[in-house]
Amino acid sequence: MSKNQTTNVYWDTLVHPALHNRPIYLVATDNGLVQVTLPHESTLERVEAWVMKKIPNAILMQDSTQVAPYKQQVREYLNGIRKTFTFDLDFRGTDFQNSVWQALFEIPYGEMRSYAEIAERVGNPKAVRAVGTANGMNPIPIVVPCHRVIGKNNTLTGFRGGLQMKEELLHLEGVQAFVNKGHERYRF
Repeated sequence: MSKNQTTNVYWDTLVHPALHNRPIYLVATDNGLVQVTLPHESTLERVEAWVMKKIPNAILMQDSTQVAPYKQQVREYLNGIRKTFTFDLDFRGTDFQNSVWQALFEIPYGEMRSYAEIAERVGNPKAVRAVGTANGMNPIPIVVPCHRVIGKNNTLTGFRGGLQMKEELLHLEGVQAFVNKGHERYRF
């Protein structure tokens, strides 16, 4: 792409009971879904700032028609009737981040992986902390299921959307929490 070539970026919001009826933004380019905000970070100003940083010469516009296929599948997931997403993704990160996000995307519905397993998957077993950092920077949460990543021994770990939302998404997928020695743990 030349320096002056523009990229159309489309956005729309989705409100759903599983998100406590708080809006999230879905953002897409002609190449696929590029960003999903979480309820606590859902402002148009944050979307604009992220797009301007990650997509040079972007033309950002609200377009419910362009975003409709993404919105439909995310709604179906939140309704508990969709287990996989079939649309394209447009990752906008470093090569390492993109490889981590692709590995996250491949975690099956209702299953979890540790940071160490993701590091192994991307071919860098010593990069556990870097995987954690990339996981936290995932611009397409819910669809690229960073909520399915847990700590060693199935311990609950941080999530940008908050631990309650992480638990709710895992519960939606049939993963049940139980307490063991004062730590939240999960079973399938």
